[in-house]
Amino acid sequence: MNTSKSSALDNGNSLYDAQLNKRYFWDKIFATASWAAVAFSILVLIVLLIDVVHDGLPRLDWTLLSEFPSRRPAEAGLKSALIGTIWLMSITAIITFPLGVGAGIFLEEFSTDNIFTKIIDININNLAAVPSIIYGLLGLEIFVRVLEPITGGRSVLAGSMTLSLLILPIVIVSTREALKAVPDSLRQAGLALGATKWQVVREQIFPLALPGILTGTILALSRAIGETAPLITIGALTFIAFLPPLGLEGLQTPFTALPIQIFNWVSRPQTEFHTAAAAGIIVLMCVLLFMNGTAIFLRNKFQK
Repeated sequence: MNTSKSSALDNGNSLYDAQLNKRYFWDKIFATASWAAVAFSILVLIVLLIDVVHDGLPRLDWTLLSEFPSRRPAEAGLKSALIGTIWLMSITAIITFPLGVGAGIFLEEFSTDNIFTKIIDININNLAAVPSIIYGLLGLEIFVRVLEPITGGRSVLAGSMTLSLLILPIVIVSTREALKAVPDSLRQAGLALGATKWQVVREQIFPLALPGILTGTILALSRAIGETAPLITIGALTFIAFLPPLGLEGLQTPFTALPIQIFNWVSRPQTEFHTAAAAGIIVLMCVLLFMNGTAIFLRNKFQK
């Protein structure tokens, strides 16, 4: 009797070990496939970067940054596109940060759990995955045509507002996630000491969540800086030989941006313009690296 029980137990253990080994085997297969996919993606990225740097580095000089676009490839520059990109990102950040962070704070800290809030949550999550050209069509109709007396039509302000619509869902979601990461014990302690909910959020919750909020906002702006489809849709120009004037009147002037200028040069048949486009890609990547470095610096600073 004992022999039969021990035999059954051994069979059960061996079956369990076989199933466990099978799971470990498939885990190793999945891990290997994941690492292979990551390695392949990094390899492709490195090859692209080497190709772009090899083609564009000889053209990367002061003329490229200080001259306006030209029909002559040797004299063509990125001055108006670079300044236009700085204008776009500055106005987009001014519009997006208060709206996105404010909406995220309200939805996470003050809104009640009802059907209206659930509908808003679903729509925000869906809007974060909408193709960028859809936002371009929306901006063309609202900001360029309907609000033309205010925006000036195909202007810096219209482009900034369109890009703000594009990244607002991302900023709202990142703000809510940063607020969720703050322990609830801080909220309960503040309320227990007699502070109002707004005082708790302003003095305790928001400062702790600010590094994550800033990181999410700057990464969202990094996405906006490389978008071409919305800017083409609202009518960004491909050739501008002047800079927008400083002040509010500059917001209603036509504009161009680095992705638009690069797209224009790539579409030209001359090889020299392709070289200039590669140099423009290097400049755009440097701007992106600067923005991401700023995000890391601000996150580390506020975490201290």
